[in-house]
Amino acid sequence: GDIFGDMGFGFGGGSRRGGRPKFRGGDLRMKIRLNLQEVASGVTKKFKVHKNVTCPECQGSGCEKGHDPETCPNCNGTGYVLRSQRSMFGMMQSQEPCPNCHGEGVIVKHKCAHCHGEGIIEGDEIVEITIPAGVESGMVLNVRGKGHAARRGGVPGDIQVLIDEEPNKDFIRDGSDLIYNLLLTVPQACLGDSVEIPTIDGKARIKITPGTQPGT
Repeated sequence: GDIFGDMGFGFGGGSRRGGRPKFRGGDLRMKIRLNLQEVASGVTKKFKVHKNVTCPECQGSGCEKGHDPETCPNCNGTGYVLRSQRSMFGMMQSQEPCPNCHGEGVIVKHKCAHCHGEGIIEGDEIVEITIPAGVESGMVLNVRGKGHAARRGGVPGDIQVLIDEEPNKDFIRDGSDLIYNLLLTVPQACLGDSVEIPTIDGKARIKITPGTQPGT
């Protein structure tokens, strides 16, 4: 919306764009520890998360069974009322939250006894999080819609996943590359050899050329 629409001002009878505001659930933050194999190939993990969940009795409406939220008669469901004020520019109108429904646009007269009309309760939910290949320690992935449930059917929050990579006993990670320190005997370095080294998913054999220097 334009700047005056965002601030809630209207000139000459202008009105606020859009419907009544929706509640938004809070975000969650969690740390996931991955080993090198999981980082290289990507992984899907499941977690039991304790958070606000939608009330199973009222399905998030906040009302008792057989009842629905009623449209606020004071604002006709918009959640806002107009206030006129005279100024040096003439008569100005501003919008403010409806004092009758507190900006919700609806009134819950018959509240659900399970959630006390909030539409949410504390509970546990199994959340499935897919980690793409190639992530690094310190990265934060945003999983939309898996955070706290919102009051009365609003927009759920997100989960921010902090990646923590476990140290590996064989490899040092350098971006997308892996460094493996191979110890050679003096005859191997001087005369050359064929040696076996570990990889992420098995082993490989490489050829050491004669005269190989330390640090190669």
